[in-house]
Amino acid sequence: MLRVASLGSGSKGNSTIIATKEATVMVDCGFTLKETTRRLERLGVPPTSLDAILVTHEHQDHISGVGPLSRKFNIPVWSTRGSLLSGKCGNLKSYSIIEGFESFDILDLSVTPLSVPHDAREPCQYLFKAHNKQLAVLTDLGSYTPELVEALKNSHGLLLECNHDEDMLWNGPYPRSLKQRVGGPLGHMSNRQAIELLKQVFSDNLQLLIASHISEQNNCPKLVRERVAESINWPQENIIIAEQNDGFEWFELS
Repeated sequence: MLRVASLGSGSKGNSTIIATKEATVMVDCGFTLKETTRRLERLGVPPTSLDAILVTHEHQDHISGVGPLSRKFNIPVWSTRGSLLSGKCGNLKSYSIIEGFESFDILDLSVTPLSVPHDAREPCQYLFKAHNKQLAVLTDLGSYTPELVEALKNSHGLLLECNHDEDMLWNGPYPRSLKQRVGGPLGHMSNRQAIELLKQVFSDNLQLLIASHISEQNNCPKLVRERVAESINWPQENIIIAEQNDGFEWFELS
C-alpha cells in the first residue's frame, strides 16, 4: 500500500502526507500549528502518528510549521544541511541530515531525496517507494535535470508542480523582477515545462497524476487540466488538483 493526501498546496502553504502499511510521513509543513492539526484531522491523521517530517527547502510556505509541529509532537525531521542551516526550523529535538539521490528507509517506506534547481540553499523533492509502487512529489522546481528525469521514469504516481501559464505570468501584474524569478530556471515550473517533463517520464505504469502549487494569479485549474490531458491523451477528470484551501483526499496506488 502506498497512499498520498494533501493538506494544501500553493503560495500560502504546502504539506503532503505519504502513508504505507507501517509508515506515515509529512512532506513540508507551511501552515500554523493550529491549522496543520485541523487539516490533519480532516484526513484522519493524528499528529502523533507521524513518523517523520521531510523538508524540501526553507521557503516559508513549506517550512514555517515544521519546527512547531516537530517540537509539539516530538516528530523527527529529515532535511538537507542547507535547509537546516537556514535556521527556519528553530531548535529541533531530533533531526537527520540527508543528501540528494541518497536513499534511506523509514520503516517500510524507501525515500530518495531528489536534488532540484530552485532558489533555495539546498532544495530537494522526494521519490517514495513501497510495496512495488513508486510515487514522486515535486512541488517546487524551476527546471529539471537528466538525473531527475531518469529517477522519475516508471512512476506509478506523480505530484507535479504546474505553477503558472507563461502568457499569464508575463502579461500579469507582477513586477518584472518577480516575473523573472518565477519564470527563471531556479523559480517555478510552468505548465509547458511540466508537460515537457511529463512526456519524458510517462509510462503505462502511471495511475495517479496530481497538479500542484498552482498560482492563483498566473494559472487556473481548468487550464492545467486541459493542457496536461491533451499532452498525454488522458481524461481531464483523471487529473487531480492539489487545492490551496483543501489539498486533496487520500489516493492509493494499487
